[in-house]
Amino acid sequence: MEQSFKLQSAFTNYCYTIHVYVPDGAVPEEGFPVIYLLDGGWYFDFAKNIVKLQSRNHPKTFVQPSIIVAISHQEEDVRTRRFYDFTGPAEQYVFPERTKGKHMDTKNYGGAEQFFAFLQQELKPKIYEEFATNREQETLYGHSLGGYFAIWCYLKQHEAFTHYLAISPSIWWNDMELLRFIDQKSMENQRSLFMAVGEHETFMVTESKQFIDKLAASEAVYYVAPDENHASIVPTTMSRAFRSIIKKIIKNDSHFH
Repeated sequence: MEQSFKLQSAFTNYCYTIHVYVPDGAVPEEGFPVIYLLDGGWYFDFAKNIVKLQSRNHPKTFVQPSIIVAISHQEEDVRTRRFYDFTGPAEQYVFPERTKGKHMDTKNYGGAEQFFAFLQQELKPKIYEEFATNREQETLYGHSLGGYFAIWCYLKQHEAFTHYLAISPSIWWNDMELLRFIDQKSMENQRSLFMAVGEHETFMVTESKQFIDKLAASEAVYYVAPDENHASIVPTTMSRAFRSIIKKIIKNDSHFH
């Protein structure tokens, strides 16, 4: 089953389009796991089909029947709005020289706290009300700036989700501030984190490795995808990311390390 609806947020003063996929068949006694997908307008079909096809044989694929909740910005402003929703607040923003000044409009940054409130206090309650969900199995998936936001939540609000999937995260954002957010509490975080980056993403490989090395968390898994770049990384790693949700696969499958 699929459905879509609009959801106006009082926290962000923005109207999101939400696409939901619910597996066919019997609902598990504990409810379906839920994967909350950022940039849903771009990635909903990928995610839906991975779950739909591979969960038919989940004892072998390790992809569970799951509800996909895809959060989408409006097409006309998606590229600017995601810079606001997905980035954390800061007194000032510092950018690498390679960006050549294109991120100077700082009033459009720093809305992560409001966007997080939207997810927790507006979107999740609506999903709980309408669908049979397992609140102990909630996953947040993000790519690029969405990957930054997933890690921001992992470090700042780690109880909000059970699993965090950060694909090619923008570790570079604001002078690599995510590294400065790592503390003893986050290093002992028992929530699972899966991070993937493409082999050809140059500085993103170096910076994501710096982050994962400093984090040194037992439940964090890091994967460099051979021959992939920033555009190709999502379709080639999403299945692997979804499989990483099952911890025994993370721990027992040497290909994940």
